[in-house]
Amino acid sequence: MSAGPPEGLLEARGISKNYGGVRALKEVTFTAYRGKVNVLVGENGAGKSTLMKILSGAEQPTGGEILLDGEAVVLASPRDAQARGIGIIHQELSLFPNLSIAENMFAGRELRRGRRFVDRRAQRRRAHEVLKRLGQDQLDPNAIVGDLPIGQQQLVEIGRALLEEVRVLIMDEPTSALSSHEVDVLFDVMADLREQDVTVIYISHKLDEFRRIGDWVTVFRDGDLVAHESMSRTDTGWIVRQMVGRDPDSLYVRNSSKTGEILLDVRDLSVPGAVPVHDVSLTVRAGEVVGVYGLMGAGRTELVECLMGSRKAVTGTVTVKGRPETEGTVQARMAAGLALVPEDRQRDGLVPTMSVRDNILLATVARLTRGGLLSGGAEQRTASEKVLDLAIRIPGLSAAVTALSGGNQQKVVLARALLTEPVVLLLDEPTRGIDVGAKAQIAALMAEFAARGCGVLFISSELAEVIAMADRVLVMARGRITAEFTAETVTEEALVTASASESVLEASA
Repeated sequence: MSAGPPEGLLEARGISKNYGGVRALKEVTFTAYRGKVNVLVGENGAGKSTLMKILSGAEQPTGGEILLDGEAVVLASPRDAQARGIGIIHQELSLFPNLSIAENMFAGRELRRGRRFVDRRAQRRRAHEVLKRLGQDQLDPNAIVGDLPIGQQQLVEIGRALLEEVRVLIMDEPTSALSSHEVDVLFDVMADLREQDVTVIYISHKLDEFRRIGDWVTVFRDGDLVAHESMSRTDTGWIVRQMVGRDPDSLYVRNSSKTGEILLDVRDLSVPGAVPVHDVSLTVRAGEVVGVYGLMGAGRTELVECLMGSRKAVTGTVTVKGRPETEGTVQARMAAGLALVPEDRQRDGLVPTMSVRDNILLATVARLTRGGLLSGGAEQRTASEKVLDLAIRIPGLSAAVTALSGGNQQKVVLARALLTEPVVLLLDEPTRGIDVGAKAQIAALMAEFAARGCGVLFISSELAEVIAMADRVLVMARGRITAEFTAETVTEEALVTASASESVLEASA
């Protein structure tokens, strides 16, 4: 006879949440078990993050109750939740980019010397201790957060939560921007928390990762809790079927287009910076999807930002459809036919104060202008068509873009890029922080774009994703391309080896 579930610590009982006429949660009952890693999975918009906002006091439920240690509690604010030992690490970063690491970690809870003075030395010391625990002891607590790459910013966010004496730690996509080594360090920290009887609620779209660390898995779909099981009694196929109703092998659509002329030709490109790029040459042909794989710090983002004109090259040439692009500005590269979906959609992709419609149309306002005036009908029609084309789930075009799930926000950024009618689409981690269903949709969109005779150059840190989506894979390490593989020759082992290479490898046939 199998043992029953362990002791529950935090429970959501019959929780509902409505946003206007949209039901985000439908009388959900969920229990987080004491001293376990409780994994929540589901497609974007399934209700996972909404429930976590309620459990952390950031949102109030429309109906239902919350129990902690079996007693009903009211979490009227994040401060209420923190006072009861409930902490949260949000998917989207909530850091102050102009402050230091230490100042960010202690923002709103500064250590004091007496009643008037902030004890900055003590804050730096404690921040260094937490950074060391996260394998980042080389980071200076005085470093300005806005100068850090997104992966290290994510670790600062995690470190801020670890400063608290938490009983329940909610982690919403904490590894979305981390390297494999940083993920290993974080999982070691989570194992320590579990040994200390801390309850972890872990939201993730990375099936290979959460199966390593999770004890129990709960699946959400369309605001409902549809499955709950011990991780040891599940496999990847079972989890995906519960999420999307399909087998994982049928998710990705591979590009089957014939390749044509060279659309993008890059020769000997070098870009200065914290992660310099050295002598990179590559091509993207019509009808081709080219993947770029590498670890954090490999120079991938610096490369595509230079191609798009937001970084300046010191040497090399960029040619689009046979025409050399000598004016290295974003406007010139857009006019030439390039479009970029950036890695950090919150910082670089979206205007949070604008509506869904205005975010979609931001780059194409001039095309919708007649006689110096915007055509409201054309705006509405154009935005509506893109929402339908990309299956973006929204309450309405006038809704705030911040009200959307991460996957739907990503589709808004993609819709804006596609409206510029590019010949080559540059995608930097296009599936970061989105679910397997949305990843499959983006893979299909990439294949469809290539089938129209255009080209795609996309960056990804996920081995399985690069292998499934790309016709060719370029590997970057230390600012250089170290290997090239075709869809027929690429393997996970080969990608890992090339991404750790010290020198340029022979391209694989």
